[in-house]
Amino acid sequence: MPSYAPLTPDALVSMVADRCLERAGRTRVAVDGAEAAAPADLARRIAARLRSAGRPAEVVEVKDFLLPASLRLEFGREDPGSYRERWFDFAALAREVLDPLAAPGTAQWLPRLRDPETDRSVRTQRQPAPADLVLLVAGPMLLGRWLDFDLSVSLQVDERVLRERTPAQLAFTVDGVLEHAKENLEEADILVRYNHPERPAVAVAG
Repeated sequence: MPSYAPLTPDALVSMVADRCLERAGRTRVAVDGAEAAAPADLARRIAARLRSAGRPAEVVEVKDFLLPASLRLEFGREDPGSYRERWFDFAALAREVLDPLAAPGTAQWLPRLRDPETDRSVRTQRQPAPADLVLLVAGPMLLGRWLDFDLSVSLQVDERVLRERTPAQLAFTVDGVLEHAKENLEEADILVRYNHPERPAVAVAG
């Protein structure tokens, strides 16, 4: 079992930002966590810290890379297995965001793919990737797939807390998120106990 040490929220942001600053070149960071853990909020704070240190940083949210409704809802709107394996377009996330940043020379990445309200592709312009860009990808179930990250953060939330914080219309997602987190716990470079975001505790792999 990993050993956790308490940190302040600001110290957590600094820890992840410092790990990014240690790396040269483009850096792809996973901030993995259920929507109830608000991983995008943490990612935006880390990005702001990096920018204040003079490093370009951007945030991509997994919820903007959905599969079409015809695929993700094929087995119903509340199928837990579909949420885990057929809800998000991880292949597009790799193709349009992560893989281009690994290539040498100039690169571009796509901020959003699909509007969840209209279920249509969005006409978002590709963005240039500076040679030292840090791109943080935030959302659930990122780890344990074929996605290529240089640094990963996993926000761990206990089942009771996750069920309390998840909106009723998304309650069907909880089991899939918990199973995926349990199976892929060892994939993360930085494990964060996040039942209380104001009092996180951190374990660092290795």
